Amino acid sequence: MVGWARPWFRLSKRLRSHPVDDTLSKSEREALKAIYRLTRDGSEAHTGALAEVLGLSPGTVTTTVKRLADRGFVDHRPYQGVTFTPLGQQTAVSAIRRHRIVERFLADMLGYAWNAADQLAVGFEHELPDEVLERLFVALHRPATCPHGFPIPSIDDAELPATPDLYALEPGEVAEVALSGSTDPDLVEFLAQVTDDEGRTAPEVIVTWDFGDGSRPAQGDLVDM
Repeated sequence: MVGWARPWFRLSKRLRSHPVDDTLSKSEREALKAIYRLTRDGSEAHTGALAEVLGLSPGTVTTTVKRLADRGFVDHRPYQGVTFTPLGQQTAVSAIRRHRIVERFLADMLGYAWNAADQLAVGFEHELPDEVLERLFVALHRPATCPHGFPIPSIDDAELPATPDLYALEPGEVAEVALSGSTDPDLVEFLAQVTDDEGRTAPEVIVTWDFGDGSRPAQGDLVDM
């Protein structure tokens, strides 16, 4: 018992120095996650696109965005789009980190396939206290990625680590493939069948291509794996 007491004490101090707003509702956190993904390329998130991603009506999304704007998480210009404030961006990254840790817990400790962990995580990730979430992270041996292969940011990050595109790899490079939760289910099922861990870890592929002229595939081209 003595060996565990001090690490958890240090963890608790760290959480207090980087507080996360626990008054956000599930719908508000999900909206922040969606806004981050839609604005990561520097564009604005429009309510129509948010409604499609979240599976909600435009009116419901507009109401949620207005609440987030009133609380200083986003800037919202009617008929224009939504962008983050610094507070909103860090909160969104924290929410994505939370989701990926819970996904890893479901896959590694409860045995769920990684193509199901994404859907199940949303059901209870928002109810976990921050300290419980961090204890899960430590119990999982501080994983670097979620089951889909996407990086888990540190507790202080305001940006998600970059994930290189597959077509940007050099011939012969070995890569871990990251798949979003919106990936075609048939492809997910196929990749799950060819992984060693029953689909609970992202597969490794060797990228090989030869066009004979030294050229490389463009974005959107099919690559043999």
